[in-house]
Amino acid sequence: MLSRRNFMQLGTIAAGAAVIPASAQNDARKAAASAPAIAALQSMKDQAFPITKEERRSRIEQARKLMAQNKMDAVVMSGGTSLIYFSDIRWWLSERFFAMVLPVKGEPFFVSPAFEEDRAREQITQGPFDSKADVRTWEEHENPYERLVQGLKDRGIAGGRIGIEERTYFVYSDELAKVSPASHFVSATPVTAGCRMIKSTHELELMKLANRVTLKAYEAAYKTLRDHPRTSPMTQNDFATLVSAAHTKLGFSGGAGVQVGEYSALPHGSVTPQAINENSILLMDGGCSVEGYQSDISRTFVIGKPTDKMKKVFEIEHRAQSAALAAAKPGVACEAVDAAARKVIVDAGYGPGYQYFGHRVGHGIGMDGHEWPYLVKGNTLPLAPGMTFSDEPGIYIRGEFGIRLEDDMIITERGAELMTPQSPSLEDPFGT
Repeated sequence: MLSRRNFMQLGTIAAGAAVIPASAQNDARKAAASAPAIAALQSMKDQAFPITKEERRSRIEQARKLMAQNKMDAVVMSGGTSLIYFSDIRWWLSERFFAMVLPVKGEPFFVSPAFEEDRAREQITQGPFDSKADVRTWEEHENPYERLVQGLKDRGIAGGRIGIEERTYFVYSDELAKVSPASHFVSATPVTAGCRMIKSTHELELMKLANRVTLKAYEAAYKTLRDHPRTSPMTQNDFATLVSAAHTKLGFSGGAGVQVGEYSALPHGSVTPQAINENSILLMDGGCSVEGYQSDISRTFVIGKPTDKMKKVFEIEHRAQSAALAAAKPGVACEAVDAAARKVIVDAGYGPGYQYFGHRVGHGIGMDGHEWPYLVKGNTLPLAPGMTFSDEPGIYIRGEFGIRLEDDMIITERGAELMTPQSPSLEDPFGT
């Protein structure tokens, strides 16, 4: 799936791909990897431990509890993150229907194209299921949805409420409705998000590692840019290459979207080529994946001397991020966290509403860079220990510059804590 981060990174590449041959891009990656600050990095890969089969089995049991609470008889999952979360099956969505069906009682079963059965079984047994798993196959001319309905009937479910995972293609649920008019198809989000939004100790360890990796990669790229001769300015693409190379050296795939000067006032940036000149403000936003768990960090800084206005806005941002962190406590509504940060920004003159701070203060994060729940006005869901979010207020002054500070936070029994230290200043973004 194309995430916001992937889209931004693709956009950064696209900005220069038409004029930079592949060989030159490879040379740039090699040069980036040999930069002293990046070359000195050591792999952290050995600190990452995959999710076990036992953990996935416990997730399935938790899903069944939530299914019972929400009066669902079964949940249907096709390719995507929730399927991986419960089964460790990595299957792309296509016109050929594949699904895992989790009944509230009884063993899960699978629906697969017949010619894919061997591949399906290979993945099924790599997850929490054994080789005797029930796989219902269909030939190219047959209706796969009838296989699913029959599987439900064999488990005593002839109608009832069937949850559909939120990212399932509409055509899948539409065809299921046609072959099973007695069933009532509903959103499975209370079950899938209900499980995924509360992170286990292991999940939090993976996310903390992902955040440490990204912050180290950012700092190495920053040091390389800081020491680069001003006579040959880098572009945002050059800097993005440094960030990617640093992640690779640390043992993981990661990167960042990079915006310079007035383009930093566009929250998700621009593909316009941008040179990083002396005293330019630079905003980078990205992260990496560690055993499927994401980091999402933004840092804004100036190589040279920031203006007084830039420093004032940074100070407001710092207070807004701290206010959101202080407001985030178990039992507090999600919307209250956004309100706390927004009040600081609006009271400082950057309002009203979304005028300068045009997005919510944070999103849930885990296996997806953006996932349930969201820290936004109108979301009254109470926070709970184990939830994880970005904390990312921003002030964007069109035609001038934008500043965003973003770290990921964990809701604890006592309040909330960031996974990475706050950025201290525009001139020293990593406290070096």
